[in-house]
Amino acid sequence: MESEILTTSDEKPDDRSALLMMLTYVEAECRRLGVGMAAEYAAMAAAAMLQRRPVPARADGVPLH
Repeated sequence: MESEILTTSDEKPDDRSALLMMLTYVEAECRRLGVGMAAEYAAMAAAAMLQRRPVPARADGVPLH
């Protein structure tokens, strides 16, 4: 997976991998606890890190930040 992760000059690949792993864990735990919306936000944050895009708005158009 590390080969898929793009980094800037001041980022370490291990740091990004750790953050992605934590977000994946948070998503799984939120789903296990039945908190679907929180799980979706964690998944969107992980996807944004991989795609280097800002986190998208919610389905109803409200920005997440």
